[in-house]
Amino acid sequence: MENQRKKNAVGWFEIYVDDMGRAKKFYESVFQTKLEKLENAGSENHNMEMWSFGGDMTTYGANGCLVKTPGFSAGKNSILVYFSCEDCAIEEGRVREFGGKIEKTKFSIGHYGYISLVYDTEGNMFGLHSLK
Repeated sequence: MENQRKKNAVGWFEIYVDDMGRAKKFYESVFQTKLEKLENAGSENHNMEMWSFGGDMTTYGANGCLVKTPGFSAGKNSILVYFSCEDCAIEEGRVREFGGKIEKTKFSIGHYGYISLVYDTEGNMFGLHSLK
């Protein structure tokens, strides 16, 4: 066991949405990235649609995706995901432009950097984190 590398607490995240097209456009626009469709990710019985933020499962941080599936509405969970940014004020500046809302603008969290708290188009709150 001594040779095993310590793992991060979070290995994956999912953000549940009600309108996939609207949510996909919001996240792609705020983070200036393209989401990747996960083929065969959901059971056919659940009519699940998933779009991944992409990433490398072997590097620091967690990968995740947007999920649309019957029975799981957006905006009802109590888990907060923080997206890593170079300067969270940049992504925060795009949130309103693409249909989201600002809960709390960029503020210092001491030597841990800065965060912003925002809402997406589906009512989900998420955080933006940067060191500057």
